[in-house]
Amino acid sequence: MKKIFFTLFIFYGIFSEAQIVRKYSNEFLNIGAGARGLAMGGAVISNQNDVYAPMWNPAGLIGIERDWQGAAMHAEYFESIAKYDYISYAKSLDNNGGVFGISVVRLGVDNILNTTQLIDAEGNIDYDKVTSFSQSDYAALLSYAFRPGGDQRLAVGVNAKLVYRNVGKFASGYGFGFDVGVLYKADTGWSYGAMLRDATTTVNFWTVNQAELSAVVNGEEFNPAPKDKLEITMPKLNIGMSKNYEINRDLELLPEAGVNIDFAKTAALISTSFASITPYAGAELKFQDMIFVRVGVNRFQTITDIEDLKRKISFQPSAGIGIKYQGLTLDYAITNSGVGGSNFYSNFFSLKLDMGDFRN
Repeated sequence: MKKIFFTLFIFYGIFSEAQIVRKYSNEFLNIGAGARGLAMGGAVISNQNDVYAPMWNPAGLIGIERDWQGAAMHAEYFESIAKYDYISYAKSLDNNGGVFGISVVRLGVDNILNTTQLIDAEGNIDYDKVTSFSQSDYAALLSYAFRPGGDQRLAVGVNAKLVYRNVGKFASGYGFGFDVGVLYKADTGWSYGAMLRDATTTVNFWTVNQAELSAVVNGEEFNPAPKDKLEITMPKLNIGMSKNYEINRDLELLPEAGVNIDFAKTAALISTSFASITPYAGAELKFQDMIFVRVGVNRFQTITDIEDLKRKISFQPSAGIGIKYQGLTLDYAITNSGVGGSNFYSNFFSLKLDMGDFRN
């Protein structure tokens, strides 16, 4: 049943007669990367200063001041049906003080049932015609962060995104777009961050294999090719502020709060035809810069309960831990899908190698 659900979901999202501008286009790029940020509910827009920064705010790459960093993450959604992977590399450029990074993201669902040929032209059911296929979303991010005019309080970052999406033999799409991020650290100790995703809109060009998709039953064609082969992802704005508090010699607390803004009407708490606003918050407790405990909450939405048809508020809680030894950091996060009190939990594991700390 789970695979059938994913089949219906994928075919609806890709092949429906939707408008060119879609609310949830390229959503896999909004998940984020790194168990630290995911455990904090995405509350790292103003404080993610390492190789995972491109997925949250590329300006944060400026925090890599020595040598290079590498990272990898793996996660599985909905009881291992969907697999999400991230790998990245970033290096400080000594000649101009900037930082360059490259990241690769993949979200895939394998062994999806293909029932397009289940019923033959005469209306007979033939289960031998049921096959399987995989659906995968890929993205490569080229990132660069720098300090304009050498201002040590300000950093700017840019992502150039290349997207490839594949739905078995049925369709494939290529896309490109840009993200822009900024960080500002005030003299008061507060840090402010903002990231405009898909700043120029991200455009996906689709090619559909009608021969594989189409099914003709009793002279009637099912699964016709969509008219629109162009998909546009509208901009999203993430804004956050944080401040690090030294509790004592061993303990530090880093909280962040902010809002995510979609320029479309969604199920967010505050939603209009122009924009939808969702708050988020998270915190990290650090012990001797070695052990980390994190919590967060995000994705506040209003939903309708199926049983009593009443409007309710849902949200996505998260938590995690981390451990750091010299230049090696291992992080873990667990989060709920946040959809109507769903019991689906996802586990994230990420690893970071900082050569600057190793060689220090």
